Amino acid sequence: MRRHVPERYTDSREKRRTQVSAGAESGVEQMLREMAPGRYDAYEGLLHALAEGSVWMLLWHGQAGSPDAQYGNMEIDGLGYAPCVTSAQELAASGWNRAHEVVSGRAVATSLYPGRWGLWLNPHAPGGGVGVPWLDLRRVACGLDRLPAGPLRLSEPAVDIPQFYALLGQNAHRTPAVRALRRAWVQPALGSPYLAIGLDLYDTSPAAVESVRVMMGQSVGVVPEGLPVSTVAMSDEHDPVAMWMRANTRPFFDRDGYGAPASAPTGGYGYPPQGGGRTGAY
Repeated sequence: MRRHVPERYTDSREKRRTQVSAGAESGVEQMLREMAPGRYDAYEGLLHALAEGSVWMLLWHGQAGSPDAQYGNMEIDGLGYAPCVTSAQELAASGWNRAHEVVSGRAVATSLYPGRWGLWLNPHAPGGGVGVPWLDLRRVACGLDRLPAGPLRLSEPAVDIPQFYALLGQNAHRTPAVRALRRAWVQPALGSPYLAIGLDLYDTSPAAVESVRVMMGQSVGVVPEGLPVSTVAMSDEHDPVAMWMRANTRPFFDRDGYGAPASAPTGGYGYPPQGGGRTGAY
């Protein structure tokens, strides 16, 4: 197990501490007891508990509050994770003899996910603990109700709505900010499937974004009732739907006449490989 991590994760001045009673079981620990393979509902509960709770981050170098403090790291299935424990009791049980710091779950998620690092809870526990991939930390940081629960099943849309695509293409042609449009069918681990429209823009100024909002509003009226439609910024390098569309689709509207698929990124778009378990060992 490697335990050194880039300085990217070391600025403890940006982290918010939360005091937790030493004798009480945390919400994170309560949800860990509910974890089992395939229990996406329990895993979602764990993410909610993490967003509202705190973790004890293990410092490989430095002291809590010091500018040179560095988290440890570990690599599982080709993905990087920073190890932590979920309480003072688990810290004692882990035998960790270096420094640590208590950090809110949302703050550590905000710190880790941009570098595509996940969080591994209680790696000393029987079975090896539970890993939270970086894409789930992104949901913790940005809002669990705003981003779909993964891992996502992504495919070309099978629903036949040529009128919508034609109207959207016409409106995009009249919207100078739009370079290209892509599409995908998204099935979250929890929740209803939906049609995602990938927006590739020349300009992301407020005026340009507003023009794209108007464009979508002028187009969705012909979508069959009950079919959810969402938009995704193709420039978002952390969005799994945008990553999939860049790698696997061509634009259905293309102002510049480009758009060959790129090579698909590895690692299940931020999740462990299929069969390896989305939340590591438990």
